[in-house]
Amino acid sequence: MKSDVVKKGIERAPHRSLLRAVGCTSADMEKPFIGLINSFSEIVPGHINLRDIADAVKQGVSSGGGVPFEVNTIAMCDGIAMNHPGMKYSLPSRELVADSVEVLAEAHAFDALVFITNCDKIIPGMLMAAVRLNLPSIFISGGPMLAGCLSSDGEMKKVDLSSVFEAVGKVATGEMTQEELLQLEEIACPGAGSCSGMFTANTMNCATEAMGMGLPGHGTIPAVDARRMQLAKEAGQQVMELLAKDIRPRDIINKQSISNAFAVDMALGGSTNSVLHLMALAHEAGIDFPLSLVNEISERTPHLCKVRPVGDYHLEDLDRAGGIPAVMKELQGLLNLELQTVSEKSVAEIIVDGRVMDRDSIHN
Repeated sequence: MKSDVVKKGIERAPHRSLLRAVGCTSADMEKPFIGLINSFSEIVPGHINLRDIADAVKQGVSSGGGVPFEVNTIAMCDGIAMNHPGMKYSLPSRELVADSVEVLAEAHAFDALVFITNCDKIIPGMLMAAVRLNLPSIFISGGPMLAGCLSSDGEMKKVDLSSVFEAVGKVATGEMTQEELLQLEEIACPGAGSCSGMFTANTMNCATEAMGMGLPGHGTIPAVDARRMQLAKEAGQQVMELLAKDIRPRDIINKQSISNAFAVDMALGGSTNSVLHLMALAHEAGIDFPLSLVNEISERTPHLCKVRPVGDYHLEDLDRAGGIPAVMKELQGLLNLELQTVSEKSVAEIIVDGRVMDRDSIHN
């Protein structure tokens, strides 16, 4: 085990003493050390539930015979940082995330990693760290936010953060009152999760699932759904299987899996920031993935989903319609189906039971 460098031999007695100070027992010294890289933050809506996610992951790791250690990296909210000098710090934060994960994992000699993530720059930063370190790894996100519900003219209408941005313009042009804007502001973001449309965060979480680095449901199960906590526990259990079988990120992330991620991105109508981040991931992994290939994937991939901000649907609707496995089954003729995933199933095995439950949310 890699962690033996901090816990084996008489010269590591001081190290073991420090580990005992954080609660490790003699029996723990014989087990794999699993780093839980958590980007919990009290200022970012997509991250306020990540302590609970981490607790569920720990249960899974412990039940699989590992010793979980939760450590933290930074997170910033692009929405809160927008329209003021704070936005200058957004993209650089991706590199800080990747570098800090490398520091934490190498300094403490973790045997495997669980990335507990959400939001725009944190997901790609962690993916970059995963291929850089190439330790057995799995991703579990905090999940998407639910849409808000606004009563208008006797009808209930779903709204989200994008609705608020649009409303600012309407107030400026006299189409909406400030009182109506306040009402919208108060209900558009009803709680934990990454903003409920197909913005960068949810695009990247869906791409992570499509690439095979997250279990089925990783990209779409809402933050407040009990299935999210179940998935977190399963991720903790599954990282122990990845470690036992020595399955590493570079076994999963390759030119073909990134191509799959882009195809799903095109079908979903995801954020164009996916190009920025998936190209950076390819570069980190030493994969030649030219921009011309993105154009080729775009030209042959149908647009199947109209998720906000380009349509009227949200991540919760996509999840109910069958999620990423259903979308990938619709695209199966355009995908590499034999690729490995962190579930230890191939893409083909994952999507075999995929079924579109709502043709309004996922078109054919």
